[in-house]
Amino acid sequence: MQWRSIVVGLVVLRLSVSWVLWLAFGLGPNVIWGFNFPLSFNLHKLDLLFREEKGAEPRGNAWSQRIPGHRYEEAAATTCAKVGQEPPQRSYLSLFDRNRDEYVRRYGSFPDTLKAKMKDMAKDMFYFGYENYMKYAFPEDELNPIDCEGRGPDVLNPSNININDVLGNYSLTLIDTLDTLLVLGNVTEFQRAVKLVIDTVSFDKDSTVQVFEANIRILGSLISAHILLTDPKHPFGDVGFKDYDNELLHLAHDLAVRLLPAFENTSTGIPYPRVNLKTGVPQDSVNETCTAGAGSLLVEFGILSRLIGDSTFEWVARRAVRALWNLRSNETGLLGNVINIQTGQWVGKQSGLGAGMDSFYEYLLKSYILFGENEDYCMFQTAYESIQNHMRRGRESCNEGEGDPPLYVNVNMFSGEIMNTWIDSLQAFFPGLQVLNGDVDDAICLHAFYYAIWKRFGALPERYNWQLQAPDVLFYPLRPELVESTYLLYQATKNPFYLHVGMDILQSLETNAKVRCGYATLHHVVDKSKEDRMESFFLSETCKYLYLLFDEDNPLHKSDNKYIFTTEGHIVPIEKRFREKQWDDLFPCEEGALAETEPNNQQPPSNISHCNRIPEEQRYALPLKSVYMRQIDHMVGLF
Repeated sequence: MQWRSIVVGLVVLRLSVSWVLWLAFGLGPNVIWGFNFPLSFNLHKLDLLFREEKGAEPRGNAWSQRIPGHRYEEAAATTCAKVGQEPPQRSYLSLFDRNRDEYVRRYGSFPDTLKAKMKDMAKDMFYFGYENYMKYAFPEDELNPIDCEGRGPDVLNPSNININDVLGNYSLTLIDTLDTLLVLGNVTEFQRAVKLVIDTVSFDKDSTVQVFEANIRILGSLISAHILLTDPKHPFGDVGFKDYDNELLHLAHDLAVRLLPAFENTSTGIPYPRVNLKTGVPQDSVNETCTAGAGSLLVEFGILSRLIGDSTFEWVARRAVRALWNLRSNETGLLGNVINIQTGQWVGKQSGLGAGMDSFYEYLLKSYILFGENEDYCMFQTAYESIQNHMRRGRESCNEGEGDPPLYVNVNMFSGEIMNTWIDSLQAFFPGLQVLNGDVDDAICLHAFYYAIWKRFGALPERYNWQLQAPDVLFYPLRPELVESTYLLYQATKNPFYLHVGMDILQSLETNAKVRCGYATLHHVVDKSKEDRMESFFLSETCKYLYLLFDEDNPLHKSDNKYIFTTEGHIVPIEKRFREKQWDDLFPCEEGALAETEPNNQQPPSNISHCNRIPEEQRYALPLKSVYMRQIDHMVGLF
C-alpha cells in the first residue's frame, strides 16, 4: 500500500508543477464572468504592461521601450544541452508557433475577382444607406434606419448633447456625403446634391451645436466639395457646372463666422465647446472642453483662411493649439483630455490616443503636411516621442523579438502611470497616422490588435478592457477608424492581408448592422441588438474607405496630385497654394514657445508619401509574422 501512496503523491506533485508552469506562461484557465468573456490569469501580460516591478529599467529617450524584468531568448538551435550547461530556455512565443501556416493560407492572397466583388459590395452598402436617407429623412440631419424616419435635433431636451452636439437642422448627412459621391464616380448625383445644399441649407438656425462636430462634418465637407468642384486638374472628371458661383465656399464662410464666438471671452484662447448658430455662446455654457475638440480645428479653419485671404480663422485655431501645447506637463510632455478654458487647469488628467485626444495629434501632422509650417511638425514630433516614452507598452519591435505586442495605454499626464486598463475604438485611427509619419512597422502591430478584437465580436466595442479581455462599453456606432487605418496600411504595403480585413468588416456590417432602411448602430456587440441611428460618418467615412480599399483604379490613386483626408474623411489636395498666405506670421514666437519643442534641432522632412516604403527584407508573406498574429489572437480571447 505504501508504494501506491508514493505513486499517487508523485502524480499529484507533477500535476501541481505543470499547473503552476501553465499559469506562469499566461495560459491559465479561463474564468467566465457574465457574457462569456474569458478572464485569463495572465501574470506575464500584466507584468509587461504595467512594468512596475522592482529593478525595471528606467525610461529612456527612445520612442519604443524595452521590456524590463523579463528576458526571453530564442530557443537554441540544438536539441540537447552540453554537459554542465543549463538546458536551452523555451521561447515564450514558441507557445504560439503551431499551425502558423493557417494564417498564410487565409490571408496570403486575394483574387482580383474577389476584389471586384468587394468593391461592388461597398458601393451597394453606401447607396443603400444614402438612397434611403434621401427617400425617408432628407432634409433632416440623419436617418433612423429601423423606423425609416428622419432625425433632427432633440428640441424637447436641450441637454441631450449626444444628439444636439451633432445635429443642427442643416441636412447633415447630405452635406457630409458630398465628396463620397465623387469617390464612387457619380458626378450626376454629386451635382444634384450640391444644388440641393445651395438651395435648401441655411445656418441661420436656433441650434446649439458642438464647434468640433460642426467644423469637421459640415465646414470640412463644404470646403472639400468646393475645392473639387473648382479644381482645374479635374481628378474626378469635369464635375463643375456653369452656374456655380462659389456658393459652397460662401456657406462655409458663413458657418465659420457663426462658430467664431466660441473663441471670444476665454482667458486662455481655448474655445468654448458649443455655440448657438444664431445667438453665439449660450449663457449656461460650461467652461470645460476636451483637447481634441479645442485643438482639431486648424485644418478646416486654415484652408478657409487661405481660400478667402482672411487670417482670422487660422489665427484663432492656431492660438488654441498653442495654448493647449503650452499647458502640457513639464515632466512627461503629455497633455490631459479635459481642460478649463478660463483657468487653464487640467480637469481630466488622462492622456491617451482615443476619445478626447485623438484628432489633436492627427491635426498636428496633417496641418504640417498641408501648410508646411515647421511649428506644427515640431509639435507633432515632440508629442509622438512623449507618446512612445510614456504610453507604449510591449516589445521594442513589432515583427521581431519576445514579449507582448505594442499597445498604447491610458496614463496620467504628469506621472506616466497607467490610469486604467481599457482602450477605446477611436484609438484605432492611430495606425493610419503612424503610416503618414512613416512608422509603418509599429502601425502593423497596433492595427492587428484592433482587428483581432473585431474578429472576436464582429465589431469594435466602444471600450475594450485588455486586462479582462472584455468590452467595458458595448456599443458600436459604425465608426470608421479601423477601416481608415486598414486602407492606409494597404496603400503603404499592398499586402493582401488588409483586403481580407476589409472583407471581414464589410461582411460583418452586412450581417450585423443592416436593417430595413440602412445600417444601424450596434447597441451591444455581443448580442448584436441595435439602436435606431445611422450617423453621418458611416456614409462619409466608413463606406468611402471600404470602397477605396478595393478600388485600385480610383482617380485618387491615379492622379498626379496628392491628397489627404481630414479627420472626417473629407478629401483635400496637397497644393502649393495652401502653403502660401497673404499675411505675416500669426505668431512671431515672442514667447519662445518652440525653443524647447524641436527635437534635436531636426529639420522636417520633405513632404513625400510613405506608401510602398516597406523595406524589401520586411515584405513577409504577411505584414505581421504568423507567430505574432496568433499571439495577438490569444491575447484578445480568440482561442
